[in-house]
Formats: sequence, C-alpha cells, structure tokens
Amino acid sequence: MDFKYELTVIPVSDVDLAKEFYADKLGFKVDVDHSAGDVFRVVQPTPPGSAASITIGKGMPQAEPGSYTGMHLVVEDLPAARDLLVERGVEVGEPFHFGAEGPAGGLHPERLSYGSFASFSDPDGNSWLIQEVTERSPGR
Repeated sequence: MDFKYELTVIPVSDVDLAKEFYADKLGFKVDVDHSAGDVFRVVQPTPPGSAASITIGKGMPQAEPGSYTGMHLVVEDLPAARDLLVERGVEVGEPFHFGAEGPAGGLHPERLSYGSFASFSDPDGNSWLIQEVTERSPGR
C-alpha cells in the first residue's frame, strides 16, 4: 500500500500576498483558488515538478502565521535554483552545508546528494530550505 504525502497547510496572515509570493516569486502553479463568501478561502499552489502541494487560506484551522520552519524544496542544482529565485526577488540565503562543527558556509565540499542547502522565508516568516538532491536511494 502506497501512502503519498500530498499537502501541507501553511499558516499565513494575508492570502493574496502569500499567493503572489508562492505563484509569482517561487513559480508554484495555483491549482485551486476557491472562496465561500468572506469566511472561507483555500488556495493550493504546487511547486513545479512536485506531487505535493501547499494550501494557504482563511477560515480553516491553522497555526500562527510564520510558525512553520524547515519545509524543504528539493532541486538537482542548488546554485541555479538559488539564482532563479533571487532573480524573481526572493531573499535567499547563501548556500551552506553541515560539517563536523555544524552549519558551514558554501556548498558541500564533495557536493554530496542531500548535503547542500539554502534558506528563505515567505512574507509571514514561514521558513523553507532548498536542498540539493542529485541521487536518491534505490526505490525512491
């Protein structure tokens, strides 16, 4: 039996501002934008190439806007992905990796798969990591 992870609800304070950030700056495709009056709205953006989406909205149970951390977007070329997002106006931190002393600046020295990261936040402060994955374990 497959269990496919497909959706995370991200808490935001301004749905339109968040939709603009995720769609226009990050390039996510907006699959759904549905309202029921002024009390409920659900917007579902999906990262390019991803089977999983996020949902932003109002009128649904959610955590405090800006309280989510550590969500990952996986790419095959971290420097190219970072450059693209910076071009679109996203404030992305410099690449880093984890060494013997903890986080260290720059890409992983051997460019190991799962070894290099960069970070950014949405307008509410929900934080994301971009992780470079060039090889996956068999069966993934």
